[in-house]
Amino acid sequence: MVDSPPRADPPYIPIRHTRWPARRTPRWLLLAGLVLLVIAALVGLTHRPSTAERAADLRGFLRNMNADIESCAGGVSESLTALHAIQSGASHDTPTAINIAQVGAANCSPANNELLDNLTQFQVTESLASFRLTRVVSGLVTWAAPDAQQVQTDVADILTARSPQARASASAALRRARAELDAKRAAVDSVIESASAALSAHAVPPTLPG
Repeated sequence: MVDSPPRADPPYIPIRHTRWPARRTPRWLLLAGLVLLVIAALVGLTHRPSTAERAADLRGFLRNMNADIESCAGGVSESLTALHAIQSGASHDTPTAINIAQVGAANCSPANNELLDNLTQFQVTESLASFRLTRVVSGLVTWAAPDAQQVQTDVADILTARSPQARASASAALRRARAELDAKRAAVDSVIESASAALSAHAVPPTLPG
């Protein structure tokens, strides 16, 4: 009987059914990341703005408010001045007075005035969050539209009235609209004055006619 020659097959290696081991993030790297997060949180908690810094922030806030509302507020002043000049006899240029009021009313709309549009999107800095100055921002927006718009529309209505009855009706509407302006201005000023007193900022509210 002839012996079979020895087999030269490669050794049997079973197929691996488990996943290859995943490469893990070194523990020291995880600890370092955690330490950085803790440090950032502590810095955020410990760095509180001083009273002087918050007072400066308030004055800066009011400069922004005044710059954004001034174009509308100036139109209200000009419209009321033009009306008074016509009624007192100091001027007889009624068409110009009407134009001043109509242009001023349009300019108090955020859709027509980029500065007022900026005001509708203004974000109060975090250092002043406790003073609820968002009420000032929203109060100025509504002071402009619709309140200041209505005042100037009423001025134009008085100047274009064709009868004593129409003029009397428009005048009564103007008195109501100006009273609304005064109330809105008082509410805005109250919030500002409270914040200013708390910070000894000596901050001045925006100049709003009424």
